Amino acid sequence: MSEQNSTTEEKKDTGGLFEWVQAMVCTVLVIVLLFSFAVRLVGVDGHSMVPSLQDGDRLLVINSLLDENYQRGDIVVLRKASFMEEPIVKRVIATAGQTVNIDFSTGSVFVDGQLLEEDYINELTLTMEGTQFPLTVPEGAIFVMGDNRNNSTDSRDSRVGTVDTRYVIGRAVFLAFPGADYETEKRDFSRIGLIG
Repeated sequence: MSEQNSTTEEKKDTGGLFEWVQAMVCTVLVIVLLFSFAVRLVGVDGHSMVPSLQDGDRLLVINSLLDENYQRGDIVVLRKASFMEEPIVKRVIATAGQTVNIDFSTGSVFVDGQLLEEDYINELTLTMEGTQFPLTVPEGAIFVMGDNRNNSTDSRDSRVGTVDTRYVIGRAVFLAFPGADYETEKRDFSRIGLIG
């Protein structure tokens, strides 16, 4: 009788261990698939998105295959070999068919004749980088700029120009880990959360 009880207990222990290992393997597999095809972590390199994002911030990015409908105000991660091998992080200012005009004397940005209210920028847009304005964004492209306007290489620069959406890696949706603040060099963990 006791032999039968010990065999039953061994089966329960083995079954419990097997279920635990199976659950762990499934969890790891789901995480690998999720980070391979749906989302990824991308680091911000540089100060072109200050004050919205800091150098060293880690962003959760939705893969462009799942989210291709970019809107003005979205923060996107893109790669354009004609400019830089590493991905860059910028804000969408205009999408296909929209016309961008910048008055560099006042620092004002207009899309389709409407002045943008840009409470997210560090300073007014005063530097011209070679692109001629007004500019109409071609089909399948977006116009992007950094929030730190006078310290950002973006669509105003002819090396970047309007960006074909096929070069967009994805849309940043969540600040997972903060980088050091531009001025204080301290990490502000209260910034963790949704971005946009």
